[in-house]
Amino acid sequence: MTKARLFVISAPSGTGKSTIVCRLCEREPGLLHSVSCTTRSPRPGEIDGLQYEFISTEEFQRRINDGYFLEWAQVHHAFYGTPRTPIVEALQQSQSVIMDIDVQGGMEVKKAFPDAVTIFLLPPDLKVLENRLRSRRTDDERQVALRMAEAANELKYADRYDYRVVNDELEHAVSELHQIMMKEMTSNL
Repeated sequence: MTKARLFVISAPSGTGKSTIVCRLCEREPGLLHSVSCTTRSPRPGEIDGLQYEFISTEEFQRRINDGYFLEWAQVHHAFYGTPRTPIVEALQQSQSVIMDIDVQGGMEVKKAFPDAVTIFLLPPDLKVLENRLRSRRTDDERQVALRMAEAANELKYADRYDYRVVNDELEHAVSELHQIMMKEMTSNL
């Protein structure tokens, strides 16, 4: 028997949080992946409604005004936001939820849901992170430099999270996060 938990996975861009969350959802089919909204363009291979809901800036602004988002922020010239209702409904129905969001968003979710389990995903080092960003081939040199500067700032928040996991080897990181989740869903039953 398990209890419903809200898991917040945050990391600098390029650390692998989306890939890891996808693998965790494969291991735990009952887990709801919270799909964030964004105004940025889809990257190659991204599917609207699966990784993100891709919407216009005008629609994003309307949803802000309607109180649709649990948290939202402007990151790298695009807006990102987490819809409130699917999370609340899943938790009320005893379904655990996993979110992959930026560090700022993770802190906002923790304020709204103090019982949320926060996990900070770390790159092995900044050089590895830079190489991962370059290998995606989605950013130009200026964007890579901006993301690296932002990563250095975000890493300062790692100690505010409940857990920290280094993604130096994908399957090992997935297993470590899965163990954390199982521990949290079965503790204090």
